[in-house]
Amino acid sequence: MATEVAARPAAGPRYGRERTIGALWRAAADNPAATPAYLVETESGWTPVSWEAAARRVDELANGLLALGLRKGDCVAILGSTSLDWAQVDFACALVGAVVAPVYANSSPKDVGYVLGHSDAIAVVVEDEAQRAKVEQVRAAAPGLQHVVSFAELDGLAARGRAYREEDPHALERASEAVSEEDLFTYLYTSGTTGPPKACMIRHRNYYAMAALTAALEGSTLPGDTMLLYLPLAHNFGRLMHLSGPYVGFTLAFLADPLRVGEALPQVRPTVFPSVPRVYEKVYTAVRSSLESSAGLQGRIGDWALEVGRRASPYKLRGRPLPRGLALQHRLADRLVYSRVKARLGGRLRSGISGGAPLAREIAEFFHSLDITIVEGYGLSECTTACTVNRPGAMRFGTVGPAIPGFELRIDDDGEILIRSETVFAGYLKDEAATAEVLTPDGWLRSGDIGELDGDGFLTITDRKKDIIVTAGGKNVAPQNLENALKSATLVSQALVVGDRRKYLVALITLDEVEARRWAAANGASADLPELAADPRVEALVQGVVDGVNRDLSRFEQIKRFAILPRDFSAEEGEVTPTLKLKRRACEEHFAAQIASLYA
Repeated sequence: MATEVAARPAAGPRYGRERTIGALWRAAADNPAATPAYLVETESGWTPVSWEAAARRVDELANGLLALGLRKGDCVAILGSTSLDWAQVDFACALVGAVVAPVYANSSPKDVGYVLGHSDAIAVVVEDEAQRAKVEQVRAAAPGLQHVVSFAELDGLAARGRAYREEDPHALERASEAVSEEDLFTYLYTSGTTGPPKACMIRHRNYYAMAALTAALEGSTLPGDTMLLYLPLAHNFGRLMHLSGPYVGFTLAFLADPLRVGEALPQVRPTVFPSVPRVYEKVYTAVRSSLESSAGLQGRIGDWALEVGRRASPYKLRGRPLPRGLALQHRLADRLVYSRVKARLGGRLRSGISGGAPLAREIAEFFHSLDITIVEGYGLSECTTACTVNRPGAMRFGTVGPAIPGFELRIDDDGEILIRSETVFAGYLKDEAATAEVLTPDGWLRSGDIGELDGDGFLTITDRKKDIIVTAGGKNVAPQNLENALKSATLVSQALVVGDRRKYLVALITLDEVEARRWAAANGASADLPELAADPRVEALVQGVVDGVNRDLSRFEQIKRFAILPRDFSAEEGEVTPTLKLKRRACEEHFAAQIASLYA
């Protein structure tokens, strides 16, 4: 029988009748927080940007878009790294009613061309000339594209907006008033299982409600907080954080280069830090290595502090005060050990947020024993980011938390997680069939994931009904697309792409017996498959196949390493279904050693 957690009423709008992202921004601009809106990295350090300056810039850019002829419903793509320019263009588009199609900065030209063409983009705002070159390379794929504007040219667009406002002072006001909460705000492109990415159509009210519901959570972001944000704004997680800043009234520090997170954390000293698990994994590895390599008294102090933290953790999870003796030990452990680890994260961190990919339970427990709370949530683009999250007072390791108030969760008879809330998307752009597959007539969203709800409403993800890989960096990859491309080579029989929760993708490849033996006969090699799999010349041939597949892919989609197996996957070994589809779990279990070697 299906189990269900009832929803609570969603929060209401803070500004005007309509819950639009333009109204969200106007509310923040008209009632500015006492702290800066943004922190921008300059040569002299992190420089504050006031709400007044940010609001003026957004208005100028919005008028500039009107001057270009953009109107409600037109699509504007943004191709660039996380930055204040990106965020301000996003809000400017929201004010005029343009629909934003974000594109990852590391996307290949082929992927850029697909998004521009599929979304019918009229304009694209690019970060720099390198990104402009990608657009020009695939311009034929986007026949409707009329404008290409770089971040460096935004000053010119703002100047044009000021002139436009002089001619028609009320044009932007009229445009904003014409935008309804039911209108589309953005297209979020998410990986398909067998074909090109799908575009999730997200309404204004979807993201407005998402910001309102998460802001209302106990222990969530607060006015006056500082958040370091390196997550790509093309991803639903990063986009929500950027929209939540103005809604809540906290300061956002944008970091374009994720590789510089370790450098930026002690400079920005955030109180809230959203991240994919990979960053926490790196800190975990470094701290564990440091503690385990410490000898003598220092090593014993480290072990003692971890044990104190483990004993204190259950009390903190339940919100109960520590017994007096344990509290004294905890304060001493904080002074000697915990504080040093906290300094790596800036020294002021109240809450780390993990999303985009699963966080290993042992890592969450480890940080909690060091007096650092990392809350994990779960969701998908189709429900506009998250539907569950752990939080102080409602936290359970090994789960992704209970439903966020305003969401209903239900476990279907086959174990699939179903979601219902006002954040559920409007469907896939230009794909009614795919939309019908995931949206039930009574408004439930089929997640494609398998899970369990315990008696207290905590959700545990147990499997993936769909085979989408979510890397440690939070990127979604459809393995079938890569596997089909690899199998197009005559030498390759089967391919299994692996990378869920991993930092890069690898592939297990089997040789086509007929083609392999034909090559062996022509090249004086052994016809024995295990020997052929180990032949350096065969490895070079397969490397050429992998290089060819990688050529048109974005970096996160590329296969970094591969292993040639000594035999094919077989039905006799339980690795192939009667219809010749690979049983992924069985294949990964049977060749676990080869996979481990690829990540060594």
